[in-house]
Amino acid sequence: MCYICRVGLIEAVPNVSEGRRPEVIEALASALADSPGIDLLNAASDAAHNRTVFTLVGEGAALRTAILALYATAVERIDLRSHAGEHPRIGAVDVVPLVPLDPLDMPVCISVATELGAAIAEGFSIPVFLYEEAAQVPDRRRLETIRRGGFEGLRDKMRAEIWRPDFGPSTPHPSTGASAIGARRMLIAYNVNLETGDLDIARRIARAVRASNGGLAAVKAIGVRTAQPDVVQVSINLVDYERTSLHRVFESVQREADQLGVGIRGSEIVGLVPAAALLPAATRQLRLADFTMDQILECRLLR
Repeated sequence: MCYICRVGLIEAVPNVSEGRRPEVIEALASALADSPGIDLLNAASDAAHNRTVFTLVGEGAALRTAILALYATAVERIDLRSHAGEHPRIGAVDVVPLVPLDPLDMPVCISVATELGAAIAEGFSIPVFLYEEAAQVPDRRRLETIRRGGFEGLRDKMRAEIWRPDFGPSTPHPSTGASAIGARRMLIAYNVNLETGDLDIARRIARAVRASNGGLAAVKAIGVRTAQPDVVQVSINLVDYERTSLHRVFESVQREADQLGVGIRGSEIVGLVPAAALLPAATRQLRLADFTMDQILECRLLR
């Protein structure tokens, strides 16, 4: 990898249910950027999803402080009772994954996720579910399981004993719902836009390529609308780019689209991506022989 891995330095990627009001997005970004000891690296907003994904790095204590500041702003500014968007969500701060930049730091991420979940529940009376590597209930490892039913179905869902949260009240916060906080490996959020307004086509392609339906390993996918009425999207989470490469995901979507007679408008990465995930696509497209990360100038300089 071509970034500097410092022991204890971890990435946080909070997803917030607001992508349309610039003043609110700016307030959320400021809450993070003004926190000492962290670097806010990216903020990616999508109006159709009505969602913003922030990427920040820091050590555990600094990230905990920054994310608590984010929650304070979100609780004040976001009301899910009047929120609508294409992306599934259960909370104003919907999900907070913590990602080790050095794989050996996964236990640090689990510890921070657990401490953060307790602090958020106590400070804001928000139910918190721990997921992925931080999960304390095996059936909650998968984020999509926690998020199934959305904010609107959360109150009924939480009546079942199995959905008692790991921290916080047994009913959703009236305006900000609940949150999922976890520790996981690096994930790539990747969207492919189709030249059609037919949402069923995007959903058919998503079913064909995702792992849960027998498609590509490490791929999660859904079909969603975009802000453009003549474009729908296959919205993808690639949870392990070493098992399935980005270019293979694109080629699979393209193959399914071709069979349905639909063109591809383009694709996009949401947030940040490791250089190592882009290298196979570049070498395949350019037909480079024996090309390695050490031939990338910036990677050599960092090493």
